[in-house]
Amino acid sequence: MTIINTDAVLTKLGYIPNDTLRTQLEKIEKNTPGYEKIIKHVLDLHDALQVDKSYVAMSNSNDYLKIKIEAASEEMKAEAYEKIERFKEKYKAKLQKVEGKDTFYIVGFEG
Repeated sequence: MTIINTDAVLTKLGYIPNDTLRTQLEKIEKNTPGYEKIIKHVLDLHDALQVDKSYVAMSNSNDYLKIKIEAASEEMKAEAYEKIERFKEKYKAKLQKVEGKDTFYIVGFEG
């Protein structure tokens, strides 16, 4: 059972909940091992990344959440990468880097 409901997750990520987005998030939840254990920490990461002009969002092409780095400077980009690395290590998150982009898919949780 998900501790944080679908609408709360969508809202926290900046979406306006509707049936299409709920269905997409439910697919992501089913496709991401350990989702229920890590989602609160993903939302915390989303908040932490926003100061670096980066964020967590739903992927349009895969049933995963993605971490998107859109930092305005190299310093902010480096800070965002550090936050992502700490998140990955602390919560044993499995991330998949998108080739040629400052984007990662959150593909699971090992804990």
